[in-house]
Amino acid sequence: MILAIDMGNTNIVIGCIDNEKIYFEERMATDHSKTELEYYVLFKTVLDLYKIENTSITGAILSSVVPPLVNIIKAAVEKLIGISPFIVGSGIKTGLNILMDNPRQLGSDLVVNAVAGVNEYGAPLIIIDIGTATTISVVDKNRNYIGGCIMPGVGVSADSLVSKAAQLFKVSLCAPSKYIGKNTIDCMKSGIIFGHAACLDGMIERIEDELGYRCTILATGGLAGTIIPHCKRAVTIDEELLLKGLKIIYDLQTAEK
Repeated sequence: MILAIDMGNTNIVIGCIDNEKIYFEERMATDHSKTELEYYVLFKTVLDLYKIENTSITGAILSSVVPPLVNIIKAAVEKLIGISPFIVGSGIKTGLNILMDNPRQLGSDLVVNAVAGVNEYGAPLIIIDIGTATTISVVDKNRNYIGGCIMPGVGVSADSLVSKAAQLFKVSLCAPSKYIGKNTIDCMKSGIIFGHAACLDGMIERIEDELGYRCTILATGGLAGTIIPHCKRAVTIDEELLLKGLKIIYDLQTAEK
């Protein structure tokens, strides 16, 4: 069993996985103010919740888009299980052919998602990750990661709208009953939820037009379940994509050992 951690701008996804199954997956807030010890306590609490002994974990892997916290999380993991985690980044084996202007600039979470997506669903593939930002990754029919796009996330867009418009206020991220709102709250919910879903439908269509063929469409991320059900295009939600990808990459590092 290994400990797999993905650190995003808003949430940290943590889970334990082996060749047989995923034992758990949980999310906690990313907090720049927390120390190594505080993260250790959080991780230990999660393991205790699922009755997983530290000694049963034989390895760890970490991906992160928050560079200032990498060493803190790494030290917390070492304190927790006595093993230094692999860090997804430049020089680590992924098995993914990245055809970008500068492959080193590609976020580790996008790499991990693509590795898992290609392994489980094949190619061509479009992967949508709905979190702080909404990212779209494209893997062509030859299994090459060829690029994608980055959009403001659902929460970021909603917060920006409220902060810039004096008469608008924060609303919950749940869909209204109709597209045409009859009050300010429902109008905002319609624009935020249905508008984001429609944007994704449009981007999928444009990407496939550019490729010249249709793709399997995947979605993951903390808000995938909020947005994807309102897309007109068929999209498979895989909330465990990150953990699966981290396990595959971990196995690549240890295959020859």
